[in-house]
Amino acid sequence: MTVLDRVHSDMTSAMKARERDRVGALRLLLSELQKAAKEGDGDEIAVLRRERKRRLEAAQQFRQGGRPELAERESAEATLIETYLPAELDDAELDTIVRDAVEETGATNAKDMGPVMKVVMAKAGGRVDGKRASARVREALS
Repeated sequence: MTVLDRVHSDMTSAMKARERDRVGALRLLLSELQKAAKEGDGDEIAVLRRERKRRLEAAQQFRQGGRPELAERESAEATLIETYLPAELDDAELDTIVRDAVEETGATNAKDMGPVMKVVMAKAGGRVDGKRASARVREALS
């Protein structure tokens, strides 16, 4: 079952249970997944990560703007989206991937970060946040 199918099924269940907030969040997510599929970008995990990141950034902006109720709603949507993402790599697994990528690319300093990041993100298979991976690679190259 694809992520698109799971979201559609969960949205139907939420509609039957009359969970308005959940239905709204799932509709937006379903729309983004369908749009990506239509455009030929079949990477559902990338869409989920992008949408989660948008919600977290919006929540942060609402908190800074003094709108905690809207920030909570955005945070809840981000949490809902996280349920469809694969489990994140733990620190030990990420460090192993980073170490292997540094050896594979022959990187020696921070200027070589781009190729290392490319290898790390490919090996992680969407199971690590880019900021977290970037911090680990930067740490390994310093």
